[in-house]
Amino acid sequence: MVQGLFTFGYSLTGTQILKYLCAKLYPLHTRIHRPLCQAIIDTLTQIFVEGRKADRAIQTVLKSNKKYGSKDRAFIALNSYEIVRWWRLFHHYNDTDYQKNHDPKTLWNLLGINLIQQGFTLPDWSEFAVVKSLSKSKLQAKSPTIRAVKESIPDWMDKQAFDAVGDQWDKEIAAMNVPASVFLRVNALATNHKDLQTSLHKEQIQTEVVDGVPSALRVTLRKNLFATQAFKKGWFEVQDAGSQQIAPFLQVEPGMRVIDACAGAGGKALHLATLMNNKGSLIAMDIHEWKLKELKLRARRNGIHNIEGRAIESSKTIKRLAEKADRLLLDVPCSGLGVLRRNPDSKWKMKPEFLQEVVGIQKDILYKYSKMVKPGGKMVYATCSILPVENEEQVENFLKENPSFTLEEQKHISPAESGFDGFYMARIIKALP
Repeated sequence: MVQGLFTFGYSLTGTQILKYLCAKLYPLHTRIHRPLCQAIIDTLTQIFVEGRKADRAIQTVLKSNKKYGSKDRAFIALNSYEIVRWWRLFHHYNDTDYQKNHDPKTLWNLLGINLIQQGFTLPDWSEFAVVKSLSKSKLQAKSPTIRAVKESIPDWMDKQAFDAVGDQWDKEIAAMNVPASVFLRVNALATNHKDLQTSLHKEQIQTEVVDGVPSALRVTLRKNLFATQAFKKGWFEVQDAGSQQIAPFLQVEPGMRVIDACAGAGGKALHLATLMNNKGSLIAMDIHEWKLKELKLRARRNGIHNIEGRAIESSKTIKRLAEKADRLLLDVPCSGLGVLRRNPDSKWKMKPEFLQEVVGIQKDILYKYSKMVKPGGKMVYATCSILPVENEEQVENFLKENPSFTLEEQKHISPAESGFDGFYMARIIKALP
């Protein structure tokens, strides 16, 4: 079960942990156990007092006790993430300031409120003395009417998003407060949907096809995905169905020279290599060399051998590839406002000035890295944001200042309309001389 996350020998990103744990497909304890509650308090302390990322805090706490079983781990992870997700709302119920009150007493109150919301009866512990008298009906009577409190987001984020997308924001933020489903990307180099589903079914893992996303399966019932024979054989990767639409949008073909210039750990690079049928050259680039090393391991498991990792050490790395790419993917850093359901702690860590900063980074990458596209070649600019300032406005400004490029197609993936994470992608073609 979840224990296999840390014993199988596969390095998981925080997003993968969240995908794995937050679909609410694991059976949880029906009773409340003090050591598990203390583990949640320890996790929240790491996140809100020590400033650690939620996924790292979860990892640390789950690794701290080898005796935790699958239900223990699921209980700790799911409840920790739910409190992070509803941090401001639970503070509202507790009559405390979500920006200031991080003391242990407050954290225990928030945990108690979260458990009451789930229908638990709190035990007679001193830590729950303040909230023991609360009930779901009493909490509902205190339900806020202000959207930022009701949907548990900072005021500045709520205002910026509403100003950007209008009434659609109500639907989007509501959708992003629902824990994410788990999606698999079928590795077409190694298997097909039917064989993968059959293999997983033998290990009591059920999946279903996803309309409109040919490479995807949605997991509906599972045990430990990463201990399966299918995973060990490289038959699938865990990847959101929205994210799976980016690589095909680039329109790669076998034999091309393709560059993924912001590859990270390489989820999209692996998908691109699959679409290229392992033929041609795919250069995966990133400023963090350790991510490229992780990609190398993943590529080996996937049976992919046409990916070359190349760390971006300076501007010279980009200049050496001027007009060399038939296709270029720029999956740029962004606010992450389309993936809040997977990274709820980012709501509380992000500052208003970060959005301005990241828009500047996006512009710099788009203007400089686009020089790697050869005449007649294409690039895709992509973000995991729903804000126009990071998406179509960014592309419009680029095209105005770079007349040799033309927008061929753009696509928005709405969490509210799709049930997937939120993404934007624009395919841009460079004119022949």
